[in-house]
Amino acid sequence: MKKFAVNIMALGLLAFGANQVFAADIPDVSSDYWAAKEINEVVDSNIMALQNGKFNPEGSVARVDFVQALLKLLSNDNLNVKIQNSFTDVKASDATYGAILRSQQLGLVYGYPDRTFKPAKLMTRSETQSVVSHITKDMNADASVLTRFSDEEEIPGWARGPWAKTLNYGIFVNYPRPSELRPNDILSRAEEAVILARLKDKIGLVKDEYKGPELLGVEHLNVSKKAPNNEVKILSDGNLLQEGNVIAIAFDEKFKSDEAQAGDSVYFVADKNIATEEGTVIFPEGTKFNGKVLNIQDPKWFNKNARVYIQIDSVTLPDGKTTNLTAKPFYKKYELKEGTWMTAGKLALYTVAGGAIGTGAGVGFAFIPNPAEIGTGIAIGTPVGAGVGLATGLITKGLNYHAKDGEIINVILLEDAKVSKIKE
Repeated sequence: MKKFAVNIMALGLLAFGANQVFAADIPDVSSDYWAAKEINEVVDSNIMALQNGKFNPEGSVARVDFVQALLKLLSNDNLNVKIQNSFTDVKASDATYGAILRSQQLGLVYGYPDRTFKPAKLMTRSETQSVVSHITKDMNADASVLTRFSDEEEIPGWARGPWAKTLNYGIFVNYPRPSELRPNDILSRAEEAVILARLKDKIGLVKDEYKGPELLGVEHLNVSKKAPNNEVKILSDGNLLQEGNVIAIAFDEKFKSDEAQAGDSVYFVADKNIATEEGTVIFPEGTKFNGKVLNIQDPKWFNKNARVYIQIDSVTLPDGKTTNLTAKPFYKKYELKEGTWMTAGKLALYTVAGGAIGTGAGVGFAFIPNPAEIGTGIAIGTPVGAGVGLATGLITKGLNYHAKDGEIINVILLEDAKVSKIKE
């Protein structure tokens, strides 16, 4: 038993040896900081995020912050919410609304009997160990391990079992004094990073009902070099396209802005397999993208072309499965309009037409029997008419937006989208 206690205490002292990971990209975490290795691990794994470019290791941890990090660690941060909000202090407009409901649905961190969640309430070290104990596999924990710590008597009665279990599992932190647990202290972000990193390393100890799909790898789409993101997470139960990815889709039928209006449905298709660079097919040929027209701005004088605003709301795979997917055209202000070539073509027509009229007018005003005067009329009339034609084209109304059946546009995902795996 003495040997076990020594090992338990040793776990609290984080190694400063050859395996130290340097926090070169985190300005407030030096390479020799006691939790640098674990902080880098959770940041690199997107479990915990930087705040204004810094980690703030000595900062405290709110309940909702811990919930968000835990959901990411368990690969459940995109879990489809199926429950109603029962908390009086949680609103649908809150940025953390989804995370709190996912936690409640999974049973990770529960609310309080008065129907509050208290998102901003700070986590204590005992509450943290209670959550870790709750989601890990049951065991007959040897409670005598608690007697090895000088502050054992400070452990709340409800937390003794969780502390015993997590100590036996080695998922805890007791830096800088390995003989103390400090059970009632507020959890720091550095301590959170250590606990989450250890939980991640021992993910096999987590009960299956709390774990999301297994991450098999990360692949990449390469539709546009300007895309903010090109990563696709390949999961055991589907593929997760991350926000900021760009895909190319084709109009399913002709579209004319002068014949459409806000609220109309608009459909697109994958005219070929949309696949990652590594070869995983995300949307097979024939996948249908279902959208609607949000708004249309008609052409305006002085050659201002029409603007069309659409949004993709869902996607239907060839096997009939439909899933949510929010995307908009990947162009300035998310708008569709005729390009510069179409506008240039319009102006060229006005210019050519004006030149032709000018030529005719020059010939008409010339003295017909004299060939020299006819040539002069042409020489004068043609450029004058062309200039008038160009000027006219510049002050007329712009073009409506017309797209052919099969015309390709790029769209950008405005939020993550989970897509079912394609059966081979």
